[in-house]
Amino acid sequence: MGIDAGGTSAANSESGAASGIGAPAGVRGRARVVAQPDGTRSIAGLLPGTTLSRLASSPLSLWIGFLVVHLVIGGLALTEGKGLGDVMWVYKPWAQLAAQGTEIVGVNADWVYPFAAIVPVMLPLLFGADNYVGGWLTMVMLLNAAAFAVLIVGREPRRLVAGWFWLAFLLLLGPIAVGRLDSVSAALAIVGVLWLTLHERAAVVVLTVATWIKVWPAAILLAAVIALKSRWRIVATAAITSAIIVAVPLIFGAGLHVLSFITMQTGRGIQIEAPVATFWMWQAAFHVPGAVVYYDRDLLTFQVTGEGTVAAGSLMNPLFGLTAIVVALIGIRSLRRGTPYTRILPELSLALVTAFIAFNKVGSPQYITWLAAPVIIGLVYQGRGFKTPAVLVLVTATLTQVIYPYLYDGLLIPLPIMVAVLTVRNLMYFVILGWTIGALWRKRHAAEAAGDLLPAHAWPFRAAPDAHPVPVREAGA
Repeated sequence: MGIDAGGTSAANSESGAASGIGAPAGVRGRARVVAQPDGTRSIAGLLPGTTLSRLASSPLSLWIGFLVVHLVIGGLALTEGKGLGDVMWVYKPWAQLAAQGTEIVGVNADWVYPFAAIVPVMLPLLFGADNYVGGWLTMVMLLNAAAFAVLIVGREPRRLVAGWFWLAFLLLLGPIAVGRLDSVSAALAIVGVLWLTLHERAAVVVLTVATWIKVWPAAILLAAVIALKSRWRIVATAAITSAIIVAVPLIFGAGLHVLSFITMQTGRGIQIEAPVATFWMWQAAFHVPGAVVYYDRDLLTFQVTGEGTVAAGSLMNPLFGLTAIVVALIGIRSLRRGTPYTRILPELSLALVTAFIAFNKVGSPQYITWLAAPVIIGLVYQGRGFKTPAVLVLVTATLTQVIYPYLYDGLLIPLPIMVAVLTVRNLMYFVILGWTIGALWRKRHAAEAAGDLLPAHAWPFRAAPDAHPVPVREAGA
């Protein structure tokens, strides 16, 4: 059976009858999974050349690519100390103190992360304290493997493209893609967003757990609440899951320590990689009096100070809140105009996550890992229609690897050339945010122009009985 890149059956009547999924007459996708004589399938029309398309759609090729990418970035992380600095010098001591019962962060001490982050911090100790770093890399690779398996299941063309996108993203982002807690939350978020319309309750549980490791997946949950009709079930499931997670430290007497990840963020300065820091980084690069890069020994980060930095830092949370409200209202507008959720959820997720980074006074390089999940679901739902943000995110990942870990010392001086690279990278956030907001605003027009509609039960939306119909002609493959 041939399936176009929209997940629409483009087969003849015999195979269409066998599958139970029909396609509207006249629909012709640009890319199809084509059956080969040896029983394999390839992405025809999406990648040039029969051999290349066969390789791209082969499970063996995908998993070889997965293994090679993780060996490369894992090796780079091991040889470049900065890539695993937090794992070696921060996570490991936390894990050892907790194992000894001396200090359990989030329970009897304040912590910068939500409580559930203690689980991935502790797990690498199963490999022994001396092998903590290797245990960390193994844990991240296994989590990514699970997410990758969920992503490419069924070998549908859009999922295959999304799989190759993720591998390229990890490779271009480099060691930081596996060297922080964000790696764990990113893998969970990918599973959660892929399951949202297939196994909703499980998806919400996974996304909620990811939120209690790093806060950012809450943006995807908010997007789901806006875009899906089962919003109150999503809210209830997330609330119950959160209550269960919070109950654990409270039972052991955590008290207000369980919320310390909120209060510990309020007093910190502006980290040098944050978009808001760019103005003062240029001042520091040209030795303007008062503009200085310094090291915060409490938070273990490099920050910038200068005239107005305190006021600018205090404005970041209100600006993010205002942006999130505007984005949410635009998403609600698209929903009320009848735009299908497959044309709302990816853009809304990407916009909220990007805004979380763009208006954040921290701006650590590992935050780029957050962008993978919204782009992946966008490619799965919309295929070629989500090509632009996918390319923008890949460029952003590449610029981030240039900055960290290899040339990071150039920002500490700081060198004008490195501040220029940082400026371009930071501008990319606003380009991505602008694209997503514009796409949300225009989506109704695109849906009307699409013409034919795919029934909501057809892959990958067959388990979403409340879903809006999906345009199949929009944006091709």
